[in-house]
Amino acid sequence: MTDLHRLSIRELSEGLAGSKFSSRELTEHYLKRIAKIDAQVQSYVTVTPEQALAQADAADALRKSGMANVLTGVPVAHKDIFCTQGIKTTAGSKILDNFISPYDATVVAKGKVAGLVTLGKVNMDEFAMGSTSESSYFGATKNPWALDHVPGGSSGGSAAAVAADLAPFATGTDTGGSIRQPASFCGLTGLKPTYGRVSRFGMIAYASSLDQGGPMARSAEDCAYLMNVMAGHDERDSTSVNVDADDYVANLNSTSVKGLRIGIPKQYFNVAGLDADVKSRVEESLKKLEDMGATLVEIDLNMTDAYVPTYYLIAPAEASSNLQRFDGVRYGYRCENPVDLTDLYKRSRSEGFGPEVQRRILIGTYALSAGYYDAYYVKAQKVRRLIQQDFLKAFESVDVIAAPSAPTTAYKIGASLDPVEMYLGDIYTIAVNLAGLPAINAPVGFDKDQLPVGLQLIGNYWSESQLLSVVHQYQQATDWHTKRAAIAEETV
Repeated sequence: MTDLHRLSIRELSEGLAGSKFSSRELTEHYLKRIAKIDAQVQSYVTVTPEQALAQADAADALRKSGMANVLTGVPVAHKDIFCTQGIKTTAGSKILDNFISPYDATVVAKGKVAGLVTLGKVNMDEFAMGSTSESSYFGATKNPWALDHVPGGSSGGSAAAVAADLAPFATGTDTGGSIRQPASFCGLTGLKPTYGRVSRFGMIAYASSLDQGGPMARSAEDCAYLMNVMAGHDERDSTSVNVDADDYVANLNSTSVKGLRIGIPKQYFNVAGLDADVKSRVEESLKKLEDMGATLVEIDLNMTDAYVPTYYLIAPAEASSNLQRFDGVRYGYRCENPVDLTDLYKRSRSEGFGPEVQRRILIGTYALSAGYYDAYYVKAQKVRRLIQQDFLKAFESVDVIAAPSAPTTAYKIGASLDPVEMYLGDIYTIAVNLAGLPAINAPVGFDKDQLPVGLQLIGNYWSESQLLSVVHQYQQATDWHTKRAAIAEETV
């Protein structure tokens, strides 16, 4: 069975339930693909074949006993930001290169309860700080559509693994676009849930008021299956909302596109750096939704110019606070032969953190320092509230808001983008995190270089079912989500 990787999550579930193949056969199939193909893509940091096969055998036993769940025996890849008991968890950083977590993140634990088989941990920008996956201590992940291009970031390993058919779906995290932008660059569907919908317990923190876990897969339907596992209240996460999660699979047809009011922010489509091909593909997708019965409504989002400066004060400030714990004392990398405690701290951190992480820590520490706290951090928090209110006002007249997921398609690896240029590439995604809203990327075509383009749909709070439903119906009427990169067509 050489084409198991072509099956959707629903087809995998049905195949396992109908004994067309076993979880061991399915897991071995993916492990063989990883062994053959991933050297070109570099999506995995750690592959766990022994554990995966043991979990697969346990899943097969559950199937035989009649105790299986719908996803029992389906493989998954976890972003290397989620703690995994007994498996190295690095967050893409040298400072955690030797860290083996003593416990599972809630997302991982819930996956085990659901019977998912963990193939391994996938690469990412160091501590989720980046948009290309090049800042990883373990090297740059490649975009399966063009191996000399980036897959996006920070969840670039998750996106590349799914796009190369090295995992049927994967977990990701999104602090300022880190699910949606790599999903856009790699031609996938990726959902950033409402802040508080998915537990952050055991997810290594970058910016605690912005971080949120979510699913990445080929289709909205596949994402819905993983959301059913990931979503829900967790008393160990004080920011987790105590509201029952939806059945996202059952709700895939719950929202009719007919009559749906889609807001089109005129400011978003007049951004100076918006690529012409990206704009055309997004507009074509909106025309398709209009043909399906949606109504396009022009709206104003007047705080657009404030997105980047606000985000790049708040996120580094929270990173500065969160990353204090990596001090070379209790766990992680420690410099050799420190002369005293101060030397231990300084050299462990300067040798353990990469340049982008150091840059953001320094920016955040400056913004929080005496004399600048009120001028920068407090003011940014006030502007953040205005950005949130801007969205809430828009949702009074529309159901969802449409935008590109990124102003361009994937960059070339090593592109000479300075940090500010890179930060400006987040213009369409970071406001969603500042406001705590849910948003989804859907593949909608290709540019002149045959690189994927993504449409972003932003919803009001707790509207994940609506977003998945709209994209699912769009995908029933189009086939962009079924397109595969040449490397994914390789058989083993």
